Amino acid sequence: MFKLSEIKELIKLVDQTSVHELEIENEGARLLIRKPGKTEVVNVQAAPITHTYSPAPIPTAAPQAIAAPAAQPAAAQEAPAASTSKENLHSIISPMVGTFYSSPSPDASEFVKVGDRVNEKSVVCILEAMKLMNELEAEVRGEIVEILVSNGQLVEYGQPLFLVKPE
Repeated sequence: MFKLSEIKELIKLVDQTSVHELEIENEGARLLIRKPGKTEVVNVQAAPITHTYSPAPIPTAAPQAIAAPAAQPAAAQEAPAASTSKENLHSIISPMVGTFYSSPSPDASEFVKVGDRVNEKSVVCILEAMKLMNELEAEVRGEIVEILVSNGQLVEYGQPLFLVKPE
């Protein structure tokens, strides 16, 4: 059986070395840590970011050339406002692939809700991996601003789960 602290340490060690995959079996439990390769796609469900590039069309008439620049500044002004609101927030990220549970049991209340204050040792959720229930601690003191995943959702390694406004 693996402890969450042991798993975190193994993930850090794999991340800092040239090892691309680590598999360990201990007392009937199996742990597989794999770095994504250049061709491997990691599915992150929270806040997908898409970048597309398309060359600007060559204007064929003067009215189109005037209308296009007027629409762009409005979109450019909205983007910085959204990024500055989340700029000073701390993300609590998933240390493993697993299933996110917001409460210790289906009939129990959630560990945290938006607006709750947490400290470094506050349990914020449970991540189930290979039938093992791993409690995740906040590791920061502050206020829960946003919960980015829903109960029962599969989460990826490194996926943001919570946004916290640090104190």
